[in-house]
Amino acid sequence: MFSPAALPTPLVVLTDPELARAGVELRLKRDDLLHPSVPGNKWRKLVPNLEWALAQGHTRLLTFGGAYSTHLRAVAAAARELGLASVGLVRGEELAGAPRNWSLRAAEEAGMELAFLSRSQYREYAGRPGEPAVADRLRQRWGHCLVLPEGGSNALATMGAAEIPAEIPDLGERDLICCPVGTGATLAGIAAGLPPGARALGVAVLRGGEDYLEGEVAGLHRAAYGREFANWRIEHGHHGGGYGKVPAELEAFATGFEQRHGIALERRYVAKTLAAVHALAADGALEPGTRVTVVVTGLPDPR
Repeated sequence: MFSPAALPTPLVVLTDPELARAGVELRLKRDDLLHPSVPGNKWRKLVPNLEWALAQGHTRLLTFGGAYSTHLRAVAAAARELGLASVGLVRGEELAGAPRNWSLRAAEEAGMELAFLSRSQYREYAGRPGEPAVADRLRQRWGHCLVLPEGGSNALATMGAAEIPAEIPDLGERDLICCPVGTGATLAGIAAGLPPGARALGVAVLRGGEDYLEGEVAGLHRAAYGREFANWRIEHGHHGGGYGKVPAELEAFATGFEQRHGIALERRYVAKTLAAVHALAADGALEPGTRVTVVVTGLPDPR
């Protein structure tokens, strides 16, 4: 299987002056340190899927992502470790003839075949990969393969993410486990794995995801566990202007956090989550005595 993962990942207690004034404790669950080539929530979501793929005799993986998709890089790296072929369908046909950015270059260097789709074709394929007609077109073009959804989010991924709370001791009624939300599986898994009393909070990193993301998380719960859970919610006001956007205010927050705590932050997901926690505490939306654990889901981009 994979080279060894560093489990359980560290749980780091931070003393943050702004949160202390609000009576809120902060811990980081350092899943960014989990694996050298497939870090964070990508490892947790991919491993159950890849175990299933190998058991079923698959030799090729196909998945979807944007120009800077961490998921594409993770699938490429995981496939290389397992000796599998990989195909990445990338949003944006205009990128086909452009110089590769660092993210797409890393995926190709790991052996992934990239195919660039128009946005309409990408929506058709990525939005409905399980529909028979779409699955047939994918199979006709790329042969027999295991199709992983955008972001790797499915029932198996949800069950993989449910292992996160099991690595955090003494969770109870004062605990709030926070994570960014892109496609929903990490939040769904965390909520499903929590003991009674503890709660989960997701921070949406895309604009306009109200109701849609809630529906995705509930659907993942039904698919994975045959039931829904009531111990979670999503904050939608901290996306920074939309997916992939890092406004100056967020950059300033992240830089200040790094200087105070000596921990480098990934901007598009992790920094938004931490900024949301600080804003909620400052607004009195987190009760004094709350212990917040933020799951650090990935690594910063190269600089």
